[in-house]
Amino acid sequence: MAKVTLKDVATAAGVGAATVERALNGRGNVLPETAEKIFIAAKRLGYRTPPAGIRHGLVRIEVVLLRPETYFYSRLNRAFERIAALLDKDIQIQRTFAREDDPADFSRHIANPQARRSALIVVAPDHPDVVGSIRKVAGGGIPVVQIMTRPALELPYVGIDNEAAGRTAAFYMARMQSNISGTFVALCHSGAYENHKARIRGFSNYLLDHANPSHRFVEVMFDEDDEMKTIELLTNAFARYPDIIGLYSAGGDNAAIATVLRRYRQRPVFWVGHELSDATRGYLKEGLMTIVLDQAPEVQARRAIDLTLKRLGLIDTDVDLEPVRFLTVTPESL
Repeated sequence: MAKVTLKDVATAAGVGAATVERALNGRGNVLPETAEKIFIAAKRLGYRTPPAGIRHGLVRIEVVLLRPETYFYSRLNRAFERIAALLDKDIQIQRTFAREDDPADFSRHIANPQARRSALIVVAPDHPDVVGSIRKVAGGGIPVVQIMTRPALELPYVGIDNEAAGRTAAFYMARMQSNISGTFVALCHSGAYENHKARIRGFSNYLLDHANPSHRFVEVMFDEDDEMKTIELLTNAFARYPDIIGLYSAGGDNAAIATVLRRYRQRPVFWVGHELSDATRGYLKEGLMTIVLDQAPEVQARRAIDLTLKRLGLIDTDVDLEPVRFLTVTPESL
């Protein structure tokens, strides 16, 4: 196989050989967009480039996440941080935290980032302005990967099958209590995220498809992951439905739920929730929680980066496009 030359890289990038030489050797006077194009062309062709230190952050992948104070997003953020440390220094992963309660600001950031980006990985609320901005970015030729939730169905997605997760929660709850009569309720952040809506949809659909006359699914409560609101909603639900035997929490405010369930220990409740953490491990051991469905954020982060690098042309490895497998955790499997 013929050796790849500087001229080959220049032809692939659509620039002159002198520009390629300046870009790859960090001599300046090359636009960032052009330098990125040259670097990607060199990688695709297998051209041996100089050490990466002189071209730090030539390819910039922005990852837009939410709520760094929460356990799940902290875990996802750390996963991206670890991956970034292992990548070529030419490739920078920039993690940004956006405000989910301000869709206008969120969509402005997506459409007009403060720094140039080569690709975008985003946890996106299902809001028309945000989704419109994401589609505009993708339409402009920037690779976009949705992670965790998929409001734009036509764009690539990395995450679990959330509807299957909801159906799995209902499967265990109904089958393991088939001889017990009572009511099921569910808690969810809001209607802002497609992943939460899909979980509730799957939960409800399973119960409809496998109707048991001794079970009633009566209510979905939206708590916006607010501790006081969760406590109030769930306490009122216990007052309205004295026969609650099943609770599915599709969101993440597990601490508030545990607070309420401790008050009602005389009423055994089959509780299925999401995300394995130190707290949920404790609830499983305590007997408050029955099953945890963990969506393996470390796997999601790795696959999202691999898919992005693939779409940028920086790796040739095939990337699994199937949903990430979620884990079913019980007290016995800890």
